[in-house]
Amino acid sequence: MLTARVVDPAVESFESLRGREFSRLDEQGHAYLDYTGSALYAESQLRAHHALLSGGIFGNPHSDSGPSRASTGIIDLARRRVLRFLGTDEQTHDVVFTANASAAIKLVAESYPFRPGRSLLLTADNHNSVNGIREYARRAGARVGILPLDADLRLSRPEAYLEAAPSGGGLFAFPAQSNFSGVRHSLLLVERARDLGFEVLLDAAAYVPSRALSLRHCPADFVALSFYKLFGYPTGLGALVARRESLSLLRRPWFAGGTVEYASVAADTYRLREGHEGFEDGTPSFLAIAALDAGFDLVERVGMCRISAHVASLTRLLLSGLGDLRHTDGAPLVWIHGPRSGDDRGGTVAFNVLDPRGRVLPYAEVEARARTRGVSLRGGCFCNPGASESAFGLGRERIEACLLKLEGGFTVERFGACLGTAVGAVRASVGLANVPEDVHRALDVVRSFRF
Repeated sequence: MLTARVVDPAVESFESLRGREFSRLDEQGHAYLDYTGSALYAESQLRAHHALLSGGIFGNPHSDSGPSRASTGIIDLARRRVLRFLGTDEQTHDVVFTANASAAIKLVAESYPFRPGRSLLLTADNHNSVNGIREYARRAGARVGILPLDADLRLSRPEAYLEAAPSGGGLFAFPAQSNFSGVRHSLLLVERARDLGFEVLLDAAAYVPSRALSLRHCPADFVALSFYKLFGYPTGLGALVARRESLSLLRRPWFAGGTVEYASVAADTYRLREGHEGFEDGTPSFLAIAALDAGFDLVERVGMCRISAHVASLTRLLLSGLGDLRHTDGAPLVWIHGPRSGDDRGGTVAFNVLDPRGRVLPYAEVEARARTRGVSLRGGCFCNPGASESAFGLGRERIEACLLKLEGGFTVERFGACLGTAVGAVRASVGLANVPEDVHRALDVVRSFRF
């Protein structure tokens, strides 16, 4: 009698996991190294979601019918699952479902009580979705400060900059892990900033796919994440996870369907709901939310500790391989941005390919050659201009002069020509579905530029 083989994920190799959950990669001969752009979904996630949808009847949760109650149950379960993943619960934290991490950040930006005397502190290493908070802050008369980076693209004396900020507190926003360099910034900054009177917004989108985050030990007021970065599916869904007392500090600039206890046209008044209900505009993406359970199941089966160790091992292999590449005359073939070691960094490595004279080759050439060889890399500034400017040593005056010169006719190519250097880098990032062969294939692409 034949029985199905039961796989113990605690002992299953990542090669076996890849063959079972991500077989399409090898069937198509593809090496995917863009995990910071998006994780890859596993086949078990699709099967579980399909089974749930095909066997259930789900309706708009803003009602009391059977299908509506089914959707409400799915959403409530998903909130608890998110909080469990982040090491906390509903007693202290709430989950607001959003379209993505950017939408979660915007909820804080547009609702935070900025005013003169309260500062916004950002780091030079931030995604543009965080950089954009400064527009709300300045409109309200709040002061904006930037914490700089050092030569390794780590924060330079961040505690000193926090302590030097004007009294009165405000909002401090930074990434747990850089989406440009992979640097993991110290989470101890969260508690230090809160001690100084700041609320803290932590961008965890690049961090949580390969590193456990406990909100019991990291008391960030607001945490933003996207689920497709975590386990690939579903897209178009993120979350703002907030301490309950911090969420109550926010003042929404508008109201929408689903967010109000009541609204009157004749009386020209309304009352927002409390907690997450006051922030989820319109109907939640309840069928997408229904897919989260299978994603969390996958991560739990494999184990975050194993995922972290796997990503760290592949990152060390990538860093070592890139660092060893040389032209025939011994000149370096690669310029790595950020730390050369695997300490305090995630599975993201940004670099440029150099010619024998040390000149940067356009990232688009590297990306295009990788594409023809079935290797997914990413090129550009990755929506993180501050880290890119620090990596290339571009100062304010030089940037302003070129932007003024190109006003009305900006392109990346023209901007780079004005600056006298190629702008943007190549990024390789690894995750759950990767194996060492993927890294070797990426290294072969870079090696092909050797003179």
